[in-house]
Order: sequence, then C-alpha cells, then structure tokens
Amino acid sequence: MATVLLSSLLIYSCAVNNSEEDLTKYVDPFIGNADNGHTFPGACLPFGMIQASPESGNRSWRYCSGYNYDDEFIYGFAQTHLNGTGVPDLGDILMFPFCKNTGQDFKSRYNKENRKASPGYYAVELTDAGVAVELTATHRTAFHKYTFHGDSPAQVYIDLTGGLTDKSISHPRTRKIFASQVEMPDNKTITGFNRVKAWVERDVYYAIQFDRPYTIVEEISGQDTNAKQVILAFDIQKGESVQAKIGLSTVSIDGAKASLEKENPGWDFAQVKKKAALTWNELLSRVRVQGTEEQKTVFYTSLYHLYIQPNDITDTDGRYRGVNDSVFHAARGSYYSTLSLWDTYRAAHPLYTILTPERVDDMVQSMLDHAKVQGFLPIWTLWGKENFCMIGNHAIPVMVDAYLKGFTGFDAGEAFQAIKNSSTTSHMKSNWEIYMQYGYYPFDLVKEESVSRTLESCYDDYCVAQMAKALGKEDDYICFTKRAGFYKNLFDTETRLMRGRDSNGNWRTPFQTFSLSHAGTAGGDYTEGNAWQYTWHVQHDINGLIELMNGKENFVSKLDSLFFLDTRAENRGFTGDVTGLIGQYAHGNEPSHHVAYMYSYADRKDKTEELIREIFDRFYLPEPDGLCGNDDCGQMSAWYIFSAMGFYPVDPISGEYVLGAPQIEQITLSLPGNKTFTVEAKNLTKENKYVESVVLNGKSLTGLTIKHQDIMNGGSLVFTMKGK
Repeated sequence: MATVLLSSLLIYSCAVNNSEEDLTKYVDPFIGNADNGHTFPGACLPFGMIQASPESGNRSWRYCSGYNYDDEFIYGFAQTHLNGTGVPDLGDILMFPFCKNTGQDFKSRYNKENRKASPGYYAVELTDAGVAVELTATHRTAFHKYTFHGDSPAQVYIDLTGGLTDKSISHPRTRKIFASQVEMPDNKTITGFNRVKAWVERDVYYAIQFDRPYTIVEEISGQDTNAKQVILAFDIQKGESVQAKIGLSTVSIDGAKASLEKENPGWDFAQVKKKAALTWNELLSRVRVQGTEEQKTVFYTSLYHLYIQPNDITDTDGRYRGVNDSVFHAARGSYYSTLSLWDTYRAAHPLYTILTPERVDDMVQSMLDHAKVQGFLPIWTLWGKENFCMIGNHAIPVMVDAYLKGFTGFDAGEAFQAIKNSSTTSHMKSNWEIYMQYGYYPFDLVKEESVSRTLESCYDDYCVAQMAKALGKEDDYICFTKRAGFYKNLFDTETRLMRGRDSNGNWRTPFQTFSLSHAGTAGGDYTEGNAWQYTWHVQHDINGLIELMNGKENFVSKLDSLFFLDTRAENRGFTGDVTGLIGQYAHGNEPSHHVAYMYSYADRKDKTEELIREIFDRFYLPEPDGLCGNDDCGQMSAWYIFSAMGFYPVDPISGEYVLGAPQIEQITLSLPGNKTFTVEAKNLTKENKYVESVVLNGKSLTGLTIKHQDIMNGGSLVFTMKGK
C-alpha cells in the first residue's frame, strides 16, 4: 500500500507558487451556461454551501442550474444551485429587485454586453427593472448589492419557498412544500424555514438581513397562513443601493444567523468580494499552466468547476441535518454532500486525491456517516439526503481509492464493513439475491438497466476485492473477485457486445444495438446509453475484455467501429444526456470517459493520442456552449484536466494512470511537503499530437502507466511530441 499520509496532511503554503498573478482572470463562469452544460455563472466559494446566481427559467431540463446564457429574461437571484447536473433542484430564496413596473411576472431583460462573472462574483444590469445587481458569497452566506437607477420606489420581491423543478416530459417532478414558517422580527430582518421536496425532501432554514429598513408592500399567501412571497419597499434616492445578506442552514434559524454573524458580520461588499477572489486564487494556484490564453481559460475554468462541489453543508458549529432528518455533528469538521458518485468516481475524486488531499478524509468520513444511518453507502446525495439517482454503489471506489492511496483519517475496518454491507444487503437498484443467483441481472426480473447495473456492479465488486486483499480478508477477496467477473456472462460472442439476458439465459431478442434507453422514461437494458457505449464498461479487466474479443486485433477493430459508426441513435424516452458523439462514442456521458484510452492496452497508443486531440478540439471550447454535455459536478472538467496532463485513471482505484497525450505545453502541480510535479510537452503543436517518447524523472518510460506515488513524490514527466 502507498506510504501512509499524515492525517493532518502538510500545508500547501510553501509549495504554492507565491507569484502575485491573479489566476481568477482565466476563469470564465459562463462556460457551459448554454446548450446542455447546465453550469451556473453566479458567486460561490470552493466546496461552499452557497451558490448565489441568476435564474432565467424553471420547470424544464434546460434549467437544471436555473440559468441559460441565451435567455432574454432574468427572474431573480437565488442562493443555491447545482453545477452541471441532469436533474434540477435547489434555487432557494429567489430575490428580484426592481424600481420600474415589470408586471406581476417579476422578470426583466438585462444588458448582455456588460454582464460579468468571475470566481466569487457576478454582476448584471436589469434594464427593465432599472437595477444593477452584484452578488458575492462566503461559505454559508450570499451577499447581494442592488443599485437602483429608476425614479420609482426601490422594491424587492422575494419568493421564500420557490425553487427549481422539472415539469417537462423528460423528468416530471413537482415541488412540494410540507411546512413553512416566516417571521419578520424587525424592519431589516426576515427569518424562516421550509420543508420542501423536489429531487429530495429537505429542510431549508434562512436568515435575511438588509442594510436599510423596509416596509411591506404586499404579502402573498401560499399553502398555509404564513407568507410565501413578499414585496418590500426601501426609502432611498435614485442611484443609491440596498444590500442584503442571506445565511442558510440545514439545522436551524439560529444556525443561519450564526453564519451571518461569524462569516459576514459587516456590510463591506467589496471586502467580501475580494476575500472570495483570494480564496479561489489560492486554490487555483496549486496548478500552474504555461500555454495559450485559450488553454488557460479552459483549464482554470475546469479547475473552478471541479472545486464547486462536493458541498460542505455544516453550520459554523459543525452540525448538519442528514438522513432521516436527524441533526448530526460532523465527525471531522466538514460533512460533504452533492455527491454525484456515478459521475465523479471516474476522475473527479481521483483528482481530489492529488489537488485537495486535505479534504479527502472528510469526504470519506461523510460517506461513512451517511451509511451509519441509511444502512448503506450514498449513491447520489443532495443536502445530506439520498435521491437514488443513477446506479451502482460508487461510493465504494472513492473510499477504496482513498484507502489504497494511504489516507488514514477514517477507520479502515469500519469503512470495509460499510462497503461489504452495501454490496451484500439489497437496497434500491441493488438486488443482490438476484445478482448472485444468476451472475447478472436478468432483464425479465430487473426491468430497467439490467446490463448497465450488472457492469457497474462488477466494477464495484472488483474494488471491494482489492480492499479485502489489502486488509488480509482472503475469503472476501475470493468472493468479490468472482463477482467482478460477472460481466463475462453478458458478453455476446456473436455481436461482441454486452447484451441483455433473461432468467433462463436467453439473449434479448431482437437486439437493437443502437437503441438508447433511459430508465426514468423508457426502461431498457442500459443507463443513458446503448450496447455500443456500455460494452466497454470493464474498467478493471480490459485484458479480459480483449480476450473475450479474441485478441487485440479484433478488440481494436471493434473499438474502431464504436468511433466510426454513424452517429444515429434510436431514442427511447429521454436521452438528452447522450451527447458529444464521435460515431457511437458519447463524450457527454460518463461511461464513455475511459474508452479512448483503451486502445493503448491493445498496442495502439496512436489512436488514443489522436482521439484525445479530437475530443479537446471539439468538446472543450471557451464558450457558453463549449461543453458537449452536463459538467456533472466536475467530472467533465476532471477528464479535461487529467487528459491535458497526458494521463487518465482508467481504473480509478488502481493507483495508476494510463498515459495518453498531453495537450498543454507545461503544467506544474504544487503538492504537500513542498513538492512539485511538472508535466512538459516538448514540440507540442496541433500537428504534433502523437507521443514519441516519455521520460519520468530522467528515465525513459516504456509501459502504459505512471503511478499515483510518482506524482505525489514530485518530479517531472516529459513528453516529446511528433507528427504522424
């Protein structure tokens, strides 16, 4: 096992380049705001609870983050948002300032030419409403500044119980209010809470403070006697400002108040904005890039998106509300939620072990704390609650990866028991009795995603086996190694694709290999994909898959077919996540992310290198529609960051990274212990996209991989690039 890390981990201050360069200037929060990137442009801190951002629409898949760059109107500014997800939620406490009559729709056109966004800051001019809006944030509080330019009274409409949801055919879901309380204890304060449900049921406690007294213009009642929406007026002159601070908590109103008192006690907007930018710059400075301005913009924006989540949802005293609505105290100071694990186990979490290792133990402990109450590890958590979105039990690879890399800030025995329980005790979308009886999920017994669930579970089983082996648990190692091979039971030798089988062993007939399916709207044997995309979901045993395909030549031929087949898709139900197509390869969806690197296992590194360049050139552009799919809580960005450095975690828990082709001239990582690791690409041009040689710390590399410890020990990795 890797050298054990100190649980406290060494501070980065000595390792970070102390240059005065402001790296936030290379971050463009508008990237991914258009098309289906589903990112938001608003203000937040790294891993923070708050995401104060504009909203330009609601009630459809287009508005998973609440905003689309191309829209004409803004409806207000809410305090919480999701980054790049495929399902909407949050959007708590929507506030809309105005001093001109905008009608009862409370919306305004805005000046698209002067809107601004940078890490920790957002600004826009609402032209119809006559208000200039600025937003910044601390970890648990949002800070708004409204400058009123009209002659009419300055007013603010506040929707205290609204939020984002989806009423479209793709993800039909309503938002319910189960309980609500609103208090106005004085003429500068509003406090309250909501129990709401869209994607998850959760409690939202808030405290709103204004720097000027308000008068109540109107209270609009909702489902109970408390006001759900209010319109406030402020006695100010044209050109003056009103500031508002909003603290949130999952626990109590007092918790929300404490956040305001401890994190944002004054009214100095410029100072809070400056501190937010410094916090971001410190984290971004852990990576130094030498390249073009465009490369720096895409790279640092990818880092920014990676660091938005998971979100620490604790109050300032460490308390949070989690599973079964109980209030807990974080075991290690921070409790992380917004765990999109089906996406992020692949590259985002391995990247955290390199770039933010001081947070990894808390992330793992958060998953363990979740399992103590729920009975199994998290699948997809939001605000401490399970939403059961997607398949597999992919907290397992995240935890096993941390353990095998030497993280010790959690109890390994307790972690393994939680992992084993999650892999043997049936729960939603994990029917272990059926899985063990047949060695796969039969499509007549498991009506949705039978093939995908089998393949995803096989990878988790492999992860369990590796941790069992490291702990000396031989019986568990043997058992889960056998289970990890169940993928072979769904390999159809005739089509050389992964194909559904029923409980009698019969293949799915007819076999529509191009048919995309999505469990939420159409059933089918695959998850947001088809047979061509999921056949390659054998991250742990690529050599075994090569053997099933009768050798490397046939394997390469089949991979070629994936990338060169017609991009046609036979959709069943909603398949908007299957985007970024090269043939049948779908870079906009996570199961494809490792596939380009599989050529290297069959002695065709050149094809890997060529494809990586194509993916960069087509699917990662410094534009609002520059992402080919949902950023998915940083996973799309993590693929870019790893691949820009010239390697990728095909098997995320192996501690090895498969070499590809670097895409940026030089990247330097600042690491714990005053160490640095530099990746250099000599002779790099768009024509020179192939690798001639690789040298690690002065020694030539001839293998497929470098090790995690090679990076963490510091040193240099030098690629020499060439043309075809």
